[in-house]
Amino acid sequence: MIRAVFALFFAIVAIPAHAIDIQDVTSPGGIKAWLVEDHSIPFVALSLNFRGGASLDSPDKRGAINLMTATLEEGAGDMDSTEFAQAAEDLGARLSFDVGDDALTVTMRALTENRDETADLLGLALTQPRFDEPAVERVRAQVLAIIRAEATDPQAITAKEMARQAWGDHPYATSINGTAASVGALTSDDLMAAKDSVLARDRVVIGAAGDITPDELGALLDRILGDLPAEGTVPLPGQAKLQLTGGVTVIDWDSPQTIVAFAGPGLPIDDPDYFAAFVANHILGGGGFSSRLMDEIREKRGLTYGIGTSLATGMLGQTWQGGMAGSNATTGQAVELIRQEWDRLAEGVTETELENAKTYLTGEYPLRWDGNGKIAGILAGMQLVGFPIDYPDTRNDQVEAVTAKDIQRVAQRLLHSDQLRFVLTGRPEGIEATDTAETEPTLN
Repeated sequence: MIRAVFALFFAIVAIPAHAIDIQDVTSPGGIKAWLVEDHSIPFVALSLNFRGGASLDSPDKRGAINLMTATLEEGAGDMDSTEFAQAAEDLGARLSFDVGDDALTVTMRALTENRDETADLLGLALTQPRFDEPAVERVRAQVLAIIRAEATDPQAITAKEMARQAWGDHPYATSINGTAASVGALTSDDLMAAKDSVLARDRVVIGAAGDITPDELGALLDRILGDLPAEGTVPLPGQAKLQLTGGVTVIDWDSPQTIVAFAGPGLPIDDPDYFAAFVANHILGGGGFSSRLMDEIREKRGLTYGIGTSLATGMLGQTWQGGMAGSNATTGQAVELIRQEWDRLAEGVTETELENAKTYLTGEYPLRWDGNGKIAGILAGMQLVGFPIDYPDTRNDQVEAVTAKDIQRVAQRLLHSDQLRFVLTGRPEGIEATDTAETEPTLN
């Protein structure tokens, strides 16, 4: 499974501001959820996010939660992997399991007439997974293939080196896939321990949407989750301390082009300056062809096909980051332009830039609430990051409230090119490295 870095948080801040009736539901067993009720079609979607995700791995068993998550659908209770898959197919149901740094996500899609049977099937997967040896070995082989592929992928090599430098000994510093050695040594007992560390009722936040009432949802949640332990066996990890310093790391790679990653300090979603940074990022590098970096580096000079930036807003640590790829011969010029634009935003933005960004972020770009599955995921994600239940109705107002002075303030606070770390994988010219790194960073 490929780590899903921060896409969840980007999606959440892009939701549209129109009236959404979100109901706060508590099951008879005390399990809480948010629900958007819609009886237009006989279908229900659930999204369950278990806090902690792969960051709960024991350091010497990195990759255990990832491997466990990928094996949850490979048989449960009395059913082996084939029988479990057939049971889901017979119900017309869809169950999926994924994990990232901050959460293990489980989704359920079911027809109304089959939702109780689908809930029972999901409950089995969460409470009585089999971890049969043939299934574990098959999934392990898939993970090991990903690890081998990443060792020869300059994009993955660059990202891993940046994470290592950014987060030190925090779980964020290493791949959720683990290493060939750590994954190869995992046993079924390790997977069961990994399951118990994260799949617990005190760790879960839930979004639901579709053809179901609050009372029906409460009963369904108890049916799925009632047999899970009340508490996880491993404490949630602490906040990560950003350890990036300014400078340039070069990873020697025989290629005609260089992969460029850059990152500096970010800020959490609950920071008062977050929406100012959100709009600022759109102007700087998050707005595609309308962004300053794209204009300066691609449009004016043709140094790359594309460059972008984002606020990487993890639950436990944040960066303001970006990336591009370009010719070895012009990498030095591109890096210098990135530094210049990084600093220039602190000088201010024009009213035209500000209004164009707001128009895009509040109108053309928003994620639409166009399906029960998508809605359920957004509701769970909102709870995971701590947004209030009325956030969909206030989000665009917060974007509109951002002023040019707000953007200048947050840029002066965070955007300093001397704090920007570059990781370059290739043989870049016209730039002096401050350090070098191995092509396969050690992930302990």
